[in-house]
Amino acid sequence: MDGSFSPPPASAWFVVLPDTDAAAGLGARARAHASREVAHPSGRPWILGHWAQDALTVGDCGDARVAVLGEHLVTAEEAARAAAAARDSLASLDRFAAAWPGGFHLLASAAGRVRIQGGVVGIRRVFHAGAGPVTVAGDRADVVAELAGRSMDERRLAVHLLTLSLLHPLSGQPVWEGVERLPGDHWLCLPPEGGTRRFRRWTAPEPSVPLAEGAEALAEALTTAVDVRTRGRSLVTADLGGLDSTAICCAAARGTARVVAYTAETHDPLGDDAHWARRTVAALGNVEHHLVPAERIPLTYDGLDTFDDRLDAPCLMAVDHRRRMSLLELAAHRGSTLHLTGMGGDELLMGCAAHLHTMVRTHPRTALRSLRGFTAKYGWSRREVLRQLLDRRDYPSWLKGVGQDLLRPQPREREPLLEWCVPPRLPPWTTPDAVHAVRERILAEAATVEPLAAGRGHGTHRELATMDLTSRFARHVDQMAAPLGVACEAPYYDDRVVETCLAVRPQDRITPFRYKPLIVEAMRGIVPEESRTRATKANAGMEAELGLRRHRERLLALFEDSRLERLGLIDASALRRWCDLPVSAELGSELLQPTVACEVWLRSRENATASSRPAS
Repeated sequence: MDGSFSPPPASAWFVVLPDTDAAAGLGARARAHASREVAHPSGRPWILGHWAQDALTVGDCGDARVAVLGEHLVTAEEAARAAAAARDSLASLDRFAAAWPGGFHLLASAAGRVRIQGGVVGIRRVFHAGAGPVTVAGDRADVVAELAGRSMDERRLAVHLLTLSLLHPLSGQPVWEGVERLPGDHWLCLPPEGGTRRFRRWTAPEPSVPLAEGAEALAEALTTAVDVRTRGRSLVTADLGGLDSTAICCAAARGTARVVAYTAETHDPLGDDAHWARRTVAALGNVEHHLVPAERIPLTYDGLDTFDDRLDAPCLMAVDHRRRMSLLELAAHRGSTLHLTGMGGDELLMGCAAHLHTMVRTHPRTALRSLRGFTAKYGWSRREVLRQLLDRRDYPSWLKGVGQDLLRPQPREREPLLEWCVPPRLPPWTTPDAVHAVRERILAEAATVEPLAAGRGHGTHRELATMDLTSRFARHVDQMAAPLGVACEAPYYDDRVVETCLAVRPQDRITPFRYKPLIVEAMRGIVPEESRTRATKANAGMEAELGLRRHRERLLALFEDSRLERLGLIDASALRRWCDLPVSAELGSELLQPTVACEVWLRSRENATASSRPAS
């Protein structure tokens, strides 16, 4: 095993070790870089890493100890009560986790056994790997891999070349050989005899709650999620753009913390975020607002040649990192240590039309009316709508089809959204070896995979898969913000908020005739009436198109000595030729950006390794 271990400086991270003497060596290596440590009741090393002092609460009862790490309101007394229950059974912690609001990792050590879990959709993730006779777990895949002495697996990296992928379970898998991700709806057990065991802790709720009842529940869950993060702080910053971030900002403004909101203008003349933000701030009267002109915000693809953030996986946010970080840099300069975003709102509140695949049989009249509305609104092909509705393949069979079709042309921009997910594709510059590796992994998973929320149909699966993907983006934005001293938080991804939204009847939550009815109803009395019923949404599509034009030369230079080509995954010459062709801005970005993300990620890892070597 490689003895080197150097977690990213300034970033939050932790590792968890089993309660055995065999873990002492790993504990010593982690301790050399950790700023904090919590021991097992036995005195052996348990949790080591780097985190904010007020992020951790620990409770003890005899030979049991419970730790809650993240954004939460759990007191030491509550944690001690949970520890008392854990003495009898680690599974008893399910009821505590289900009652506590916020976003956190829950860890327990009792009678030599260890429990660890994160969040349902992946802001707080858990990874684990074997290191000889010991299993190490943690919240960053790269830290776990390095501590366990695991190397990068080029075949796993090749999966990240797929177009925007909701491809459960592959899209969230780590790129290191032998490092596995714990599904968000499970908890992980590290027994003293070694190895791991997984236990289900969460199941998607039955979607049976009417809109009015669901809106009341969402108002409580979302305001509580925001309050968990703002309570006790003197100042927080927040995005103020679309309806989702507006709800978060307004919920924060109800607390005692000073709220400073930022709205980014875009080059799109139809973008109206600034207009609605001004109306919201004027009505609230207690929010400090900064409107940032589009000319002051970097475009997509800016700064690719200087990207040096240490993310634990390739991520599309790297392609847009200068743009994303520009507002967070302003927040840090203003003195904020916590920034609230509306990420996750689209997937929960707009929902997914794939629910109609099931509803056409259970509620045919409502489903057909909605299908006609979506078809007219988005210009869907009626023939393609019918084809997708008649496709009754289960998820494993559908996944096998994806594996066979990796090089087919991309689906159209206005493709119906009724399948398990949009079938991902590999770009035309992918090498045959890489195509074979991706296909092999997909077909291997298809042999045993089950859909997310089995029995809930295409819609709930697709919503959970989408949230899993976008929550990965959110956690990587948080990793990029860490050197600024700012934690970037997305309350929509909290377990309680997720399950509250998923419990609402899809025919009430998902409709072409109203814009996000669930949040509109939930925010009565919280978001000013001037803004609550807004039915528009700006996007940054023009920023990506302008960025591609302005930074094309730098983009092409990035692949002059491509690390992906060195690994045999792409043909860089073919990619550069493709970049000279006229392509659709949206579909072209879907093909190009995953490759760019993988390339800059490899370079950032390479630079980090070089900088950590001692000078000769």
